[in-house]
Amino acid sequence: MSQRVAAMENGFKKDFQSSKNSKNIVNGFSQANGIVITVALPNAPIREKWGKGVEFMLSCIAYSVGFGNIWKFPYTALENGGGAFLIPYLVVLFVIGRPIYYLEMVMGQFCSSGCVKIYDLAPAMRGIGVGQSIAMFVVMTYYTPVLAITLRYLFASFSTELPWSKCDPSWSRCIDSDNLEYRNFSDPANQNLNVSAELYFTKAIIHRAPLAEGIGTPDLDLVLCLFLSWLVVAIILIKGIRSTGKAAYFLALFPYVIIMILFVHTCSLEGAGKGIKFFLTPKWDQLFTAKVWMEAVTQCFFSLSICFGGIIAYSSFNNFTNNVYRDAMIISWLDTFTSVIVGCIVFGVLGNLATVTHKDSIQDVVRQGTGLTFMAYPDAIAKFEYFPQLFSVLFFMMLFIVGIGSNLGVITSIITAIRDRCPQLENWKVASAISVIGFALSAIYMAPGGLDLLDVFDTYGAKYVTLTLALFELITFAWIYGVDRICRDIYFMLNIETSVFWRICWAIVTPVVVCVILVGSFVEYKPVDVPLAYNVIGWVVYGVAVIQLPIWAIYAICTQKRSGFVEKVIGAFQPAQSWGPENEHTRELYNAANDKSKELDDEESERSSSLCKLVHRRVFN
Repeated sequence: MSQRVAAMENGFKKDFQSSKNSKNIVNGFSQANGIVITVALPNAPIREKWGKGVEFMLSCIAYSVGFGNIWKFPYTALENGGGAFLIPYLVVLFVIGRPIYYLEMVMGQFCSSGCVKIYDLAPAMRGIGVGQSIAMFVVMTYYTPVLAITLRYLFASFSTELPWSKCDPSWSRCIDSDNLEYRNFSDPANQNLNVSAELYFTKAIIHRAPLAEGIGTPDLDLVLCLFLSWLVVAIILIKGIRSTGKAAYFLALFPYVIIMILFVHTCSLEGAGKGIKFFLTPKWDQLFTAKVWMEAVTQCFFSLSICFGGIIAYSSFNNFTNNVYRDAMIISWLDTFTSVIVGCIVFGVLGNLATVTHKDSIQDVVRQGTGLTFMAYPDAIAKFEYFPQLFSVLFFMMLFIVGIGSNLGVITSIITAIRDRCPQLENWKVASAISVIGFALSAIYMAPGGLDLLDVFDTYGAKYVTLTLALFELITFAWIYGVDRICRDIYFMLNIETSVFWRICWAIVTPVVVCVILVGSFVEYKPVDVPLAYNVIGWVVYGVAVIQLPIWAIYAICTQKRSGFVEKVIGAFQPAQSWGPENEHTRELYNAANDKSKELDDEESERSSSLCKLVHRRVFN
């Protein structure tokens, strides 16, 4: 066994040094003394790369830090034990979030392919990438409408008086949001009253109506804001990944400037300490419930944006030797830090709101999802004694910027999947077409029943599809392709030995936990509170995405050039000839090293036929 390991290490070290001695030729250029020199290679890669390594990291930060951190994390933490939720969340981040994030970065960078073409490693599983692209398309159609509403509030924040601070004469049973007078809410006369910020959102902005009455006609003002949102996205995407990288300096960094300003101001508010304490105080009895851990896993997935395809797409534009291990660690911890800080801001403001309105419990002023962002927070801002317009502008500007950054990752994943299949298509044409189609489909969410429709597609087209395909993605990477082979690829690419921790997480912990969460989510399934027909539409969307798995598996088997059904099946689950590093020179070095390890694998297989030894070899060799 020791001879086998030594032989493998010597083979990989020799080939790795050979690739190093070629002056980073793997990326189509050499580096000497800090000067980049273009190398004219036959078959040199035509895939564009990030201008600088930091642009990749900043783009991933902008992609991962989004709406999930600002409105979903605080509410989820509050509903699942407050500070006690942070314990399972950090554990889940450590054993699931970071391993998957690192794995997707490694795989995307190694093969320089998006979420569909990456399955050249096992063509029968290509349906995973196609299904993820469908899910990303669904997310794209409803993500930008939320940006449009945010932009509408941003424009309204420049008014001399915040428009949601006063009641409109047509609104019944309304209280001005800027009214600080004490009201006894146990008095029947004061019950069932609504603050003007809530009615402004439901009546003046989205004109909300139940889906039972039909979707309705899109609001013109929101459609114009939607157009502007899509225009910003298209302008950034139209020149490709380099323009995305340049935009990332602003999209990733500027929100933190605003976050720090808002955090300092929040801490100065009366009652803010009460709200932050309410947010962070652990409710230890909930720590031992399965629901809290399930919510922690779900939050981790949607906060880091893993298993959507965006991380793989961004990583595919990296130089072959970029240190993605460092990037994955920085981004995953920064994402968690952002969630906690934003949670303190939100609940500090809610603590102030509860104090100035003489509410006994912060729970009375908490709203979920869009309600937290577009009702509770504006209501609190309207009560600020100094510069409410300024802090409203800062808040909605931050929300718009992080939303743009996340949406760029979503759409880049779709563009990459299309251009991997049809590389002759120019980037600006694909980006323009997606923007036009996206705008047309997104307009439906600007109708009175649009937010209920958004809940339907978010539940079935994003949550359930992502968790289902995430399980198959992890099984494909860890067991069909193999953890042992992934570790050899990492060593060849980065000259980094993979520790036992990553191997166990990739092979056992992560797939098992995701499987449990997926089964649990179906067992506890509750239909979205909309007419039955819309739930049926949601399940159809889920079915369309998931059925890609058997369709592409059958296609891969049928198109194998081997003879015999069994041989075709085996071939469909083995890497295609096109699998490997993008550059031909590097691929030759890789294939040579891989052939050596395969010979040793075959010898080892003959000596160890038991299942336990085979599993051990698959995970730890």
